[in-house]
Amino acid sequence: MSKDAIVIIDMLNDFADPKGALYCPAGRTIIPKLQELIAFAHDNGIQVIFIQEAHRQNDKDFRVRPIHAIKGTWGSDFIDELRPDLKKGDYVVQKRRHSAFAYTDMDLFLREEGIDTIVVTGTWTNVCVRSTASDALYHTYSVVAISDCCASKTEEMHEHGLVDIGIFGKVMTLAEYKASKTNKAA
Repeated sequence: MSKDAIVIIDMLNDFADPKGALYCPAGRTIIPKLQELIAFAHDNGIQVIFIQEAHRQNDKDFRVRPIHAIKGTWGSDFIDELRPDLKKGDYVVQKRRHSAFAYTDMDLFLREEGIDTIVVTGTWTNVCVRSTASDALYHTYSVVAISDCCASKTEEMHEHGLVDIGIFGKVMTLAEYKASKTNKAA
């Protein structure tokens, strides 16, 4: 039986608030589904990991993208609707690149917790979600993407990200994911 981790990627002010530097309007629409998923995970003993982009002031990433999510600023902070609950065991991984695995302790944490399946969600399906999913595969984890818990700037970008992830992982809706976990427990 697999041991999953729900990975909530970059649901931060700079991505999911209209005043954010790289605002993704569709990111607002997935908030209720993410809240439902997090509650389901907490109720079923599934690890929840919040990914927080936290750049340094002169990060090299800003050569190719606008300045955003600088560590310690409003833009890098989690949106009010989706904050980690450390008392319930949520874990936070800060990153400076697209993937939550690039130069972070993500892999170490997952291995210490015995997790073998990464369930990716969050904003920018075609960039940070896809990059994290790809790196999860490279680190030998199984990958699941929850299609209605991910968003990109356009529906086309979102769909392209899901198609890419579907080449090496499973893509399912939140309802399908919950049913798959409930049926296995029964």
